[in-house]
Amino acid sequence: MRGSLVGLLRSALRSKAGRRGGFVLLFLAIAAIALPPLLQDPATIRDASLGAQAPGGEHWLGTDVLNRDILARLVNGARISLAIAALATLLTATLGAGVGLIAGYSGGAVDAVIMRIVDAAMAIPRLFILLLLVLVWDRIPPAALILVIGLTGWFATSRLVRSETLRLRKEPFVTAAEALGAQGWRVMLRHLLPNVAGPIIVTATLGIGDVILLEAGLSFLGLGIQPPTPSWGGMILESRSVMTSAPWTAIFPGMAIIMTVLSANLVGEALRAALDPRTA
Repeated sequence: MRGSLVGLLRSALRSKAGRRGGFVLLFLAIAAIALPPLLQDPATIRDASLGAQAPGGEHWLGTDVLNRDILARLVNGARISLAIAALATLLTATLGAGVGLIAGYSGGAVDAVIMRIVDAAMAIPRLFILLLLVLVWDRIPPAALILVIGLTGWFATSRLVRSETLRLRKEPFVTAAEALGAQGWRVMLRHLLPNVAGPIIVTATLGIGDVILLEAGLSFLGLGIQPPTPSWGGMILESRSVMTSAPWTAIFPGMAIIMTVLSANLVGEALRAALDPRTA
C-alpha cells in the first residue's frame, strides 16, 4: 500500500500543475506553523481610532478596521482554515471509506439499505444541513465545526468506494483470502482498502478546496469561526464597511482562499490524472 501511494504521489508531482499546487500548499502549511510566534498577536488592537492603514512600513499587508495587523491575522487564519479542512476531510474520507467498504463487500440487503440512506442524504443540499446545524450554537467551536462539516460530506466518497469494492470483491486475491479463512473485516482492511486508497486520496484532496470554501462561506455569514479568532471568511466579513476605502482588508484574505483552493484542486487533478490508465 505504501509503495503504491508513494508511486501515485510521484506520478502526480511529475506534472507541472501538481508541483505548483503542492508547493503552494506546503508553503502555506509551513507558514501557518512557523510564522505565528514571530508575528504580533492577531487580536492586538493598538489604536482603533486610526482605522485601517495601507500596506507598508511596519505592517506589510496593512491593518484592518480595528488596526490589527492583517499579515498576523492571515497567517493565524491559515492555521484555522487548513486545520479545519484537513481534519474535516480526514473524517469525511474515513467515514466514506468505511461505509463504502461495508456496503460493497456485504452486498444484498445491507448494501441496498445503506445506499438508500446515502441517496436520501445526498438529495438534501449540504449547505442547508449545515445552516440548520450551526444555528444550534450561538458560537460554534472549531471542533464542532469540523464534526459538522465532516459528518455531512462523506456520502459521495462512500458511493465511490462502494463501486470500487463491487468491482474488486470477485477478484482472485479476494477469493483466495476468503478461501484461507480470512474474516470479512480483515479482507476489507488488508486486501480491499489498499486497492481503493488511490481514489479515496484523490477525492479527499479535491474535497479540501470545497471545505475551505465552505468554512469561509459560513464564517462570512457569521455562522463559522467567531471573532476574535481570525479566519479568512471572517476577515472578509469584517472588511465590508471599508471594502471601498480600504480594499486590502478583503483582497488579501480573498487571495489566500483562491490560492489555497486552486492549489488543492491542481494537486487533486494531478492525482486523478496519475490514476487514469489513459494517461499512464
